[in-house]
Amino acid sequence: MELKFRVAGRIAKPVSAVFEAVVNPDQLSRYFTTGGANGRLETGATVTWDFHDFPGAFPVKVVDVIKDEKIVFQWAAYEGPGAETPKYDTTVTMLFEPVDGSRTLVTIAEEGWRETPGGLKGSYGNCEGWTGALCAMKAWLEHGINLREGFYK
Repeated sequence: MELKFRVAGRIAKPVSAVFEAVVNPDQLSRYFTTGGANGRLETGATVTWDFHDFPGAFPVKVVDVIKDEKIVFQWAAYEGPGAETPKYDTTVTMLFEPVDGSRTLVTIAEEGWRETPGGLKGSYGNCEGWTGALCAMKAWLEHGINLREGFYK
């Protein structure tokens, strides 16, 4: 069985605002990367994201960016706490679609885990994480509330 998932949610903001909230490190750091983001997401760039719940900056290798439509990046697979995680990357694809003229459907898919118990655990963990990220993005963009503030530390 191929280990992959897809989550989606609608945000009551135009595509351009939602897209910018992901590619801009200052904005991303306000609701998602609790330890900060460094570098704008642009095709070919490698940026870093830091999270209080997983200390240490993670390299994010940006594969493709199409303004207001799509972001594709790769980052190290994580197979759970205490796991002897083999070194390989998963691929994340974020799609941004206009809905009703003033809303955006954000779809996040991740794939590439090894078909092992550790890979399954890692995919479930990241599915949970991306669901939380969509909720945090919606709360921030629509209401200015940071859901992740104090959530992990």
